[in-house]
Amino acid sequence: MPKNFKEEIFFSLIMAGLMVFVMAGYNVALSDGFSAGYVLEVLKGYPLALVIALILDLGVVGPTAKKIFFNHIFKPKMEQTPAIIGIWISVLMVAGMVTLMSAFGMIVTANFGGNIVLTYLHTWIFNLFMALPLQLLIVGPIARAALSAFQSRGNGVEAE
Repeated sequence: MPKNFKEEIFFSLIMAGLMVFVMAGYNVALSDGFSAGYVLEVLKGYPLALVIALILDLGVVGPTAKKIFFNHIFKPKMEQTPAIIGIWISVLMVAGMVTLMSAFGMIVTANFGGNIVLTYLHTWIFNLFMALPLQLLIVGPIARAALSAFQSRGNGVEAE
Protein backbone atom coordinates (compact mmCIF):
# COMPACT_ATOMS: atom_id res chain seq x y z
CA MET A 1 0.00 0.00 0.00
CA PRO A 2 1.11 3.60 -0.47
CA LYS A 3 3.38 4.88 2.32
CA ASN A 4 3.41 8.60 1.48
CA PHE A 5 1.55 11.22 -0.54
CA LYS A 6 3.68 10.76 -3.65
CA GLU A 7 2.95 7.02 -3.64
CA GLU A 8 -0.74 7.70 -2.96
CA ILE A 9 -0.91 9.95 -6.04
CA PHE A 10 0.91 7.38 -8.19
CA PHE A 11 -1.30 4.52 -6.98
CA SER A 12 -4.49 6.57 -7.45
CA LEU A 13 -3.50 7.58 -10.98
CA ILE A 14 -2.99 3.94 -11.98
CA MET A 15 -6.09 2.68 -10.16
CA ALA A 16 -8.47 5.45 -11.21
CA GLY A 17 -7.01 5.67 -14.70
CA LEU A 18 -7.65 2.01 -15.44
CA MET A 19 -10.98 1.78 -13.61
CA VAL A 20 -12.39 4.90 -15.29
CA PHE A 21 -11.24 3.76 -18.73
CA VAL A 22 -12.77 0.28 -18.46
CA MET A 23 -15.93 1.47 -16.74
CA ALA A 24 -16.42 4.24 -19.31
CA GLY A 25 -16.13 1.67 -22.08
CA TYR A 26 -18.53 -0.63 -20.26
CA ASN A 27 -21.14 2.09 -19.74
CA VAL A 28 -20.91 3.36 -23.32
CA ALA A 29 -21.32 -0.20 -24.58
CA LEU A 30 -24.35 -0.70 -22.30
CA SER A 31 -26.06 2.48 -23.42
CA ASP A 32 -25.10 2.69 -27.10
CA GLY A 33 -23.62 -0.68 -28.02
CA PHE A 34 -20.46 -0.98 -30.06
CA SER A 35 -21.26 1.62 -32.71
CA ALA A 36 -18.84 3.22 -35.15
CA GLY A 37 -18.19 6.08 -32.71
CA TYR A 38 -17.68 3.83 -29.67
CA VAL A 39 -13.95 4.47 -29.13
CA LEU A 40 -14.30 8.20 -29.74
CA GLU A 41 -17.18 8.45 -27.28
CA VAL A 42 -15.20 6.63 -24.58
CA LEU A 43 -12.13 8.80 -25.13
CA LYS A 44 -14.17 12.02 -25.23
CA GLY A 45 -15.60 11.50 -21.75
CA TYR A 46 -12.46 10.00 -20.22
CA PRO A 47 -10.51 13.13 -19.13
CA LEU A 48 -13.35 14.73 -17.15
CA ALA A 49 -14.37 11.40 -15.60
CA LEU A 50 -10.76 10.75 -14.58
CA VAL A 51 -10.38 14.16 -12.92
CA ILE A 52 -13.66 13.72 -11.02
CA ALA A 53 -12.71 10.16 -10.02
CA LEU A 54 -9.31 11.29 -8.71
CA ILE A 55 -10.86 14.12 -6.69
CA LEU A 56 -13.46 11.77 -5.23
CA ASP A 57 -10.91 9.01 -4.60
CA LEU A 58 -8.29 11.16 -2.90
CA GLY A 59 -10.61 13.64 -1.18
CA VAL A 60 -13.79 11.80 -0.24
CA VAL A 61 -14.08 8.07 -0.86
CA GLY A 62 -10.54 6.98 0.05
CA PRO A 63 -10.41 8.68 3.44
CA THR A 64 -14.01 7.66 4.22
CA ALA A 65 -13.43 4.01 3.27
CA LYS A 66 -10.31 3.83 5.43
CA LYS A 67 -12.08 5.52 8.34
CA ILE A 68 -15.04 3.12 8.11
CA PHE A 69 -12.71 0.11 7.93
CA PHE A 70 -10.40 1.06 10.78
CA ASN A 71 -13.18 2.39 13.06
CA HIS A 72 -15.90 -0.20 12.45
CA ILE A 73 -14.58 -3.35 10.78
CA PHE A 74 -10.94 -3.78 11.79
CA LYS A 75 -10.46 -5.65 15.06
CA PRO A 76 -6.91 -5.22 16.42
CA LYS A 77 -7.11 -8.41 18.49
CA MET A 78 -7.98 -10.50 15.43
CA GLU A 79 -5.23 -11.52 13.08
CA GLN A 80 -5.90 -9.72 9.81
CA THR A 81 -3.41 -10.08 6.99
CA PRO A 82 -2.54 -7.16 4.72
CA ALA A 83 -4.42 -8.99 1.93
CA ILE A 84 -7.65 -9.12 3.96
CA ILE A 85 -7.27 -5.47 4.93
CA GLY A 86 -6.68 -4.58 1.27
CA ILE A 87 -9.74 -6.51 0.12
CA TRP A 88 -11.98 -4.82 2.71
CA ILE A 89 -10.73 -1.36 1.79
CA SER A 90 -11.11 -2.17 -1.93
CA VAL A 91 -14.71 -3.29 -1.44
CA LEU A 92 -15.52 -0.11 0.49
CA MET A 93 -13.76 2.02 -2.13
CA VAL A 94 -15.64 0.37 -4.99
CA ALA A 95 -18.96 0.83 -3.20
CA GLY A 96 -18.26 4.52 -2.64
CA MET A 97 -16.88 5.20 -6.09
CA VAL A 98 -19.71 3.33 -7.84
CA THR A 99 -22.23 5.29 -5.80
CA LEU A 100 -20.76 8.66 -6.76
CA MET A 101 -19.52 7.92 -10.28
CA SER A 102 -22.87 6.37 -11.29
CA ALA A 103 -24.52 9.67 -10.36
CA PHE A 104 -21.78 11.57 -12.22
CA GLY A 105 -22.33 9.46 -15.34
CA MET A 106 -26.07 10.01 -15.25
CA ILE A 107 -25.62 13.77 -14.87
CA VAL A 108 -23.02 14.11 -17.63
CA THR A 109 -25.03 12.05 -20.12
CA ALA A 110 -28.40 13.45 -18.95
CA ASN A 111 -29.54 9.84 -18.63
CA PHE A 112 -32.41 10.20 -16.20
CA GLY A 113 -34.88 7.82 -17.83
CA GLY A 114 -38.53 7.85 -16.84
CA ASN A 115 -37.82 7.41 -13.15
CA ILE A 116 -34.57 8.90 -11.84
CA VAL A 117 -34.45 6.62 -8.76
CA LEU A 118 -34.96 3.41 -10.75
CA THR A 119 -32.53 4.56 -13.44
CA TYR A 120 -29.92 5.30 -10.75
CA LEU A 121 -30.45 1.94 -9.02
CA HIS A 122 -30.17 0.13 -12.35
CA THR A 123 -26.99 2.03 -13.20
CA TRP A 124 -25.54 1.46 -9.71
CA ILE A 125 -26.20 -2.30 -9.71
CA PHE A 126 -24.80 -2.83 -13.20
CA ASN A 127 -21.72 -0.75 -12.35
CA LEU A 128 -21.16 -2.54 -9.05
CA PHE A 129 -21.34 -5.97 -10.71
CA MET A 130 -18.67 -4.89 -13.18
CA ALA A 131 -16.46 -2.70 -10.96
CA LEU A 132 -16.02 -5.04 -7.99
CA PRO A 133 -14.53 -8.03 -9.83
CA LEU A 134 -12.65 -5.67 -12.16
CA GLN A 135 -11.00 -3.97 -9.19
CA LEU A 136 -10.35 -7.10 -7.12
CA LEU A 137 -9.13 -9.38 -9.93
CA ILE A 138 -7.55 -7.16 -12.58
CA VAL A 139 -7.00 -3.46 -11.85
CA GLY A 140 -6.12 -3.82 -8.15
CA PRO A 141 -3.33 -6.35 -8.78
CA ILE A 142 -1.99 -4.26 -11.68
CA ALA A 143 -1.98 -1.09 -9.56
CA ARG A 144 -0.33 -2.86 -6.60
CA ALA A 145 2.36 -4.35 -8.89
CA ALA A 146 3.01 -0.90 -10.39
CA LEU A 147 3.20 0.62 -6.90
CA SER A 148 5.60 -2.10 -5.76
CA ALA A 149 7.85 -1.39 -8.76
CA PHE A 150 7.59 2.35 -8.06
CA GLN A 151 8.54 1.81 -4.41
CA SER A 152 11.47 -0.46 -5.26
CA ARG A 153 12.85 2.21 -7.60
CA GLY A 154 12.88 4.79 -4.81
CA ASN A 155 9.66 6.54 -5.81
CA GLY A 156 10.74 6.81 -9.38
CA VAL A 157 13.97 8.66 -8.69
CA GLU A 158 16.98 6.61 -9.62
CA ALA A 159 20.37 7.33 -8.14
CA GLU A 160 22.97 8.40 -10.67
